[in-house]
Amino acid sequence: MTSLAIDIEKVTKRFGATVALDGASFQVKRGAVHALLGENGAGKSTTVKLLSGLMQPDAGSIRVMGSEVAMRGPKDAHRAGVQTAFQEMTLVRDLTVAQNLLMSYEPTGFLGRIRKREAQRKAAEWLDRLELADVRPGAYIRDLSLPVRQKIEIAKAMVRAPQVLLLDEPTSALSGRDVAWLARRIDELKERGVTFVFISHRMQEVREFCDSLTVYRNGRDVGAFDTADISDDEVIRLVIGRSMEAKYPPKVAPPAQAQGAAQVPAIEARSVRVDSVVEDFDLALMPGEVHGIAALQGMGQRELFEALFGATYIDDGEIRIDGRPVTLTSTADSLKAGVSTSFLPEDRKTEGLFLRLPGGENVSLPVIGRYSRFGLIDRKREQAAIRRSLAQMEVNPRALYKPCLSFSGGNQQKIAMAKWLLTQSRVWLMFDPTRGIDVGTKHQIFVLMRAFAAAGGAVLFYSTDVPELVNVCDRVSVMYRGRNVGELSGDALTEENVMRKMLSS
Repeated sequence: MTSLAIDIEKVTKRFGATVALDGASFQVKRGAVHALLGENGAGKSTTVKLLSGLMQPDAGSIRVMGSEVAMRGPKDAHRAGVQTAFQEMTLVRDLTVAQNLLMSYEPTGFLGRIRKREAQRKAAEWLDRLELADVRPGAYIRDLSLPVRQKIEIAKAMVRAPQVLLLDEPTSALSGRDVAWLARRIDELKERGVTFVFISHRMQEVREFCDSLTVYRNGRDVGAFDTADISDDEVIRLVIGRSMEAKYPPKVAPPAQAQGAAQVPAIEARSVRVDSVVEDFDLALMPGEVHGIAALQGMGQRELFEALFGATYIDDGEIRIDGRPVTLTSTADSLKAGVSTSFLPEDRKTEGLFLRLPGGENVSLPVIGRYSRFGLIDRKREQAAIRRSLAQMEVNPRALYKPCLSFSGGNQQKIAMAKWLLTQSRVWLMFDPTRGIDVGTKHQIFVLMRAFAAAGGAVLFYSTDVPELVNVCDRVSVMYRGRNVGELSGDALTEENVMRKMLSS
């Protein structure tokens, strides 16, 4: 019996002129937790879709548990023992947790009718077994937070008794406690001999979970290693094809701060209250700084960003821009006041972009009036501006006319960033912009943030990744139950101090 659970040999997959996989090979030993790493667009998601039966290769072979397979659909993958938890979730928003959890596996009776009570009971048993007893089987997916939806997506794959479980960026929407939950699930299934393919951009998690790893670059495999035998720097070099001198750009104090001159905050929140989620919150974001927000999931950080962008009304308190009180009744008000956001919301595919529209139309949408006169759009001037913005984010020029859904997640994030570059605003509100993107794109975003601040702009930056906040931000405010419970800067700005305030406030 072969020792390999997965054996992909010289697989090629093309989409028109685009080569997603170019003779890539990928092997995973039985019972291993194996990481698949690479930049967005390197071919990782295509590999997952091939193994999930959502696509078929143009050339090459795929073996699962020693048997060559020809997967024509997800059912073929299920029969081969392969289950997948996708980053871009497959849950049906208007169905319940129980219906999603047991979809196609519901208990049935006479004439195939679903036994609803038994399904509810079975779902409740699984939720309890997977430490999700606080989630009601009858709750609708649309009413759940993103982290809970992510855990249900993972649980759905686990319920189906996989031999091979593909986890596509499973932690991108999870908090620290939720990641610990996933670690327990992986340990349980690994003891039963389940094999894992773990896609992540977070090396800390790769080292915590994975025995071995494979790196893809430009659709090809460029190396396979035991995790203990390769350094983070070497992994980064293989992923991006060059060494990265510094993972994070240097922090440079703005001239006004260096001279000790008094400044007016670019944007300020005074005793702001939103929906009983944000309570008496104070914040002063200064020109020339990157100011971080650290918080556990559900502490009001999203509502705060939405209020500062005019997407949510404040119930009490005051927002000031450049020292002047403002009333933000819509996002248009904030744009007029000079506030922009790569509010790359938690779910960028449904809230951040119009996926079926070309990247160019997405980029110019917030400021289309700038290129219009008498109701007619000056396409030449508009497209010249879009090209400059896309070039600044190093997005392929074809994004000008190709639908966003034809690009990888990382490139979609870049298109969303290009959209807000075009507004030429003085304030950026960046809500978890690095979620689920590769190290090269992360570095590019961090460099852009620091350059924007050095030019006098102000950045408010929330991330679920505490090391990012510590290494990128000048100051970090810790948010707990809707309140600002403390600011850290200078030598006090350490991962340990941030985590202590997040957990013990």
